Amino acid sequence: PYYVDLNQDLFLEASLHSSDRNLVLFVDTCVASPDPRNFEALTYELIRSGCVKDFTYRSINSSHKDVARFSFSAFSFIHRYPSVYLQCELVVCMDDYSSRCYQNCTNRFKRDVGS
Repeated sequence: PYYVDLNQDLFLEASLHSSDRNLVLFVDTCVASPDPRNFEALTYELIRSGCVKDFTYRSINSSHKDVARFSFSAFSFIHRYPSVYLQCELVVCMDDYSSRCYQNCTNRFKRDVGS
């Protein structure tokens, strides 16, 4: 556990360990929950499909493309829950500007193809 005060800035970093230098790491989705076993019921989205949902979320540039850094302000779930758990999904891409890692925010809509 990591103990912080409300509204304190938290800084996170994820790194990819690979001998392939042509890979890029991208933070796609991060969701918070008061229950470490349930990220479906009571949740709060920081970022979803590369789209920032929380105004305190900040992507932090790194000089290494295999490192993803971000920050956000600490919060609680309506004072009833003593802890907040974070679950993030990261994407690994080839270092190609047409890859998902360079598209940033994408809204994925399903469409009806009709008959």
